[in-house]
Amino acid sequence: MKVLFLSVTAGHGHNQAAKAGMECLRARNIDCVMLDTFEYINPVLSESIARAYLISTKFTPAVYGKLYRLGEKLEKSDDKLYIGKIINSLLSRKLIVFLNEYDPDVIVCTHIFSAQIISHLKEKGLPCKTIGIITDFTIHPFWEDTDLDYYVTASSLLNLQAKKKGISLEKIKPIGIPILPKFVKKMEKTEARRVLGIDDKTTILIMSGSMGYGSVDEVIRKLDDMDMDFQIVSVCGNNAGLKKKIDLLNVKKKIFNYGFADNVDVMMDASDCILTKPGGLTVSETLAKCIPMILINPIPGQEDRNTEFLLNNGLAIKTSGTFPVDEAVYHLFNNDVRRKHMIEMMQVVGKPNAAYELADLIIQQGERGV
Repeated sequence: MKVLFLSVTAGHGHNQAAKAGMECLRARNIDCVMLDTFEYINPVLSESIARAYLISTKFTPAVYGKLYRLGEKLEKSDDKLYIGKIINSLLSRKLIVFLNEYDPDVIVCTHIFSAQIISHLKEKGLPCKTIGIITDFTIHPFWEDTDLDYYVTASSLLNLQAKKKGISLEKIKPIGIPILPKFVKKMEKTEARRVLGIDDKTTILIMSGSMGYGSVDEVIRKLDDMDMDFQIVSVCGNNAGLKKKIDLLNVKKKIFNYGFADNVDVMMDASDCILTKPGGLTVSETLAKCIPMILINPIPGQEDRNTEFLLNNGLAIKTSGTFPVDEAVYHLFNNDVRRKHMIEMMQVVGKPNAAYELADLIIQQGERGV
């Protein structure tokens, strides 16, 4: 059996979801590869899309949010579908060459752009099984315009939203957003802190996303002014400028500051709470680890929808201009009932085994297609 994962580099999550699924498949000796769809079709186009996403979300988030909300309001129309068919027809020509060479039994799309291209090819007679993974706690715009065999969603609580968008519930598999298997394992706090080389005391983890979004240095300054005794672990992603800013801070509390880190699972195990932007993958990892969560710096658009889902299900606290981060932390650590309830809801809503269940689904579909 051969499985092809088609991703798009627009943020970090789509690729990570694909890698999580692949790790579980390879553990079962399944042949699988991941292709950055646009990087393969046209590297210049891929770079343009990645840069446009970064610039719009980091420097003009309000514009990105408006465009996202506009996409949510657009309904299916013949004109929209016709334009999409023309674009997908042009983009699919080179991809067909790879598909003919690799000859996959199952194609898994972790981004709407790749799902649209595969839907177009499916109309033209693509013989293999197809699965889409929606990597946020919402149904993104335009998934309703695709026609894959199955759609993996973050939760069955999104079923009504999917139905309202016209996606058949028979195609919905609410098994959760796939996360790497290492996030399923849990280490005792004391041991995790020993592994990291940090003090064995109350720890707050700050995650700013793979690209290091937001004024995390300002967040740390506010936390440093608090009377509470805790240490801070900060992960800045690929934002070297942000890391340098934090390294140069003159603060009283002990800070362990990292750039891009591949041991976030251990950092989570070492922490008593996490401050994070609500990206779909990071949220899924946090739910799996059952760490109380405070949301900061959401990107307008899909992360607004993630925020709504998390708040409405008692899974997080969100900061705002009138409810700053120091007050949020104070509330969390001084309300045992709220903190306990948050962890209990994480145990209910979280899907730590999503990648394993995705592997089961893929193998099942691949065997049916043979």
